[in-house]
Amino acid sequence: MLRPSLRKPNQMRPVSMETGVNKWAEGSCLIKMGGTHVLCTASVDFAQPTWKRLQNKTGGWVTAEYAMLPRANGTRKTREAIAKDHRSAEISRLVGRALRSVVDMEALGKHTITIDCDVIQADGGTRTASVTGGFVALSLAVKWLLDNGHIRENPIREHVAAVSAGLWNNELILDLDYDEDSNAEMDANFVVAESGRFIEVQSTGEQHPFEKAQLGEIMDMAACGIQKLIDLQKQVLS
Repeated sequence: MLRPSLRKPNQMRPVSMETGVNKWAEGSCLIKMGGTHVLCTASVDFAQPTWKRLQNKTGGWVTAEYAMLPRANGTRKTREAIAKDHRSAEISRLVGRALRSVVDMEALGKHTITIDCDVIQADGGTRTASVTGGFVALSLAVKWLLDNGHIRENPIREHVAAVSAGLWNNELILDLDYDEDSNAEMDANFVVAESGRFIEVQSTGEQHPFEKAQLGEIMDMAACGIQKLIDLQKQVLS
């Protein structure tokens, strides 16, 4: 059965990443994956987070905050409701974990980099777009630290990106948009490093249990898609 977007099962939506979209942030990236648009900014603080200072920990820290703007969806959501959104808190933690996994905190020095991921328009895959665009913003902030002599070596060990995949109409597909996601039999999100190692796997049988073999096949599909995203990251960062 044809996907609503007429894409092939392993075909991602058109992807673009534009850097330097925020005048003040040390790193910024506007990522567009089909109808999902996320503004990612990276802000440098010349101090460790309070909890690290209190525990006399060495090294820096990378953290993230995720939010959807009031009219990112078809129906406006009040800012008060957004502030209380537990889903946003969960995605914030996911993005932070994903980015920290490829950063040497000791090499980062006593700096904190905060990645803000603000969804301008949502059409599925906002968390995975936030990880992918957030890495670009983080890389630019690290370059700013290096160029200005605040750190001596690049603390980023390798690239990282993320993509969704799922089982839709009994077919495994890559990079679900909202129409597919809302009707998927299985919904999954994958965070993968440039080395091919998996950082995070989130997978749920939405309508019925899924087979172990399906998860393995969909992981392979996601890994191929993520390599394409990493190639694009490298292009925009070069």
